[in-house]
Amino acid sequence: MSKLIVHGGTPLQGRIIPSSNKNAVLPVLCATLLTAQPLVLHGVPDITDVRKILDIFGKLGSSVQMDYASGVLKLHHRDTHFDACKHHLPEEMRSSIMLVPPLLARFGVARLEDNVKGCTLGVREIDPHIEVFRRFGGRVEHGEGSLIVRCDGALQATQHWLDYASVTTTENFVLCAATAQGSSVLTNAACEPHVQEFCRFMAMLGARIEGIGTSRLTVHGVEQLGGGEFHFEEDFHEITTFLALGAITGGDVQVRNRTPDNFPLIDRTFAKFGVQIEHKDGWSRAIRKGPLKVETPFTRNVLTKVEAAPWPYFPVDLLPIFIALGVRAEGNAMFWNKVYDGALGWTGELSKFGAHVFSSDPHRIVTLGGNPLSPAVVESPYIIRVAIALFMVAASIEGRSEIRNAAPIKRAHPRFVENLQSLGAKVEWAGEN
Repeated sequence: MSKLIVHGGTPLQGRIIPSSNKNAVLPVLCATLLTAQPLVLHGVPDITDVRKILDIFGKLGSSVQMDYASGVLKLHHRDTHFDACKHHLPEEMRSSIMLVPPLLARFGVARLEDNVKGCTLGVREIDPHIEVFRRFGGRVEHGEGSLIVRCDGALQATQHWLDYASVTTTENFVLCAATAQGSSVLTNAACEPHVQEFCRFMAMLGARIEGIGTSRLTVHGVEQLGGGEFHFEEDFHEITTFLALGAITGGDVQVRNRTPDNFPLIDRTFAKFGVQIEHKDGWSRAIRKGPLKVETPFTRNVLTKVEAAPWPYFPVDLLPIFIALGVRAEGNAMFWNKVYDGALGWTGELSKFGAHVFSSDPHRIVTLGGNPLSPAVVESPYIIRVAIALFMVAASIEGRSEIRNAAPIKRAHPRFVENLQSLGAKVEWAGEN
């Protein structure tokens, strides 16, 4: 069991170069299977999910040259082959489902394990993906412990309106449509920054996509895609995480950020807890004058709220980070997860520090902040930024704490502990295999 040992109470100081966003990197890696031309990717992070996908590529016969020190990946899927009876896609990460469209386009068949999963955020159905595959002409069959998707000939263009603006379903639609015959239209498409980045990569390959950054995408299918070279952007999740760590510990952390246009709502949310964000010369900095304090709404008898939903709402993945700030801030705040029904069950662990958190329902909690907290041993669920949120609280308290089951952090944040140590944090991994 991987756990973080934290000796808190040290204000973090220094500069951080963030890694790329795994939610952009993983779909891009899946998309590379659509082309037999050579590719070079810059900024590929050394995280567990990347290693799993590259391992699959190697087993499929692809040429994989990965330099984790520089983050440069050279890929060539010219000699790739796929056998649905022999090759299994990684079931422990949800991004595996995005390998289905490229396999369909290249080999006419894909196999997906029945229990493909990611973070434990509640029920995450695959039915929207199955519907997309079927609309493009795929046939879905149940095998022993798996789903087999087949297609005779080229995929056929379609028009589709999503029930919900799902990131992964949007990306699967684009993957199918890129080489389908005809023009496809998706309404209620997700438009998160990592979806936009993924679409820009597809356009670099030669995909014809209109409406990037909007909720309506039109994709004109092409016969084949090319190769090229692509540089990933910094992860806005990691940028926000290190800014919040600086704020909660009373330190001064600066994070490189070349996409500040993604931050107006995130900046306003920081301000609700007494933290000002400054963007200057390609760097972002959290400025805290005095203790953390929840902003008082102009409307009486209303709590300050952080409402998380699909972009351009406040990002759901960042909600735990701000719950940690809410626990430490003077005053009360409500946090509303409008997406996942099981993503707030972990907040009971905060009480082990002495925090007061009221659970309103599966989607809403209220933090009653400003209480004295003590070090504790806490258990994280399999949710990346919940493990980080628990670490944030521990880092802000003098004394020794443990964050157990913290391994999910490695799925998104390479060199997380090393970065923290460079800022002065007293933290280390323990119990690793």
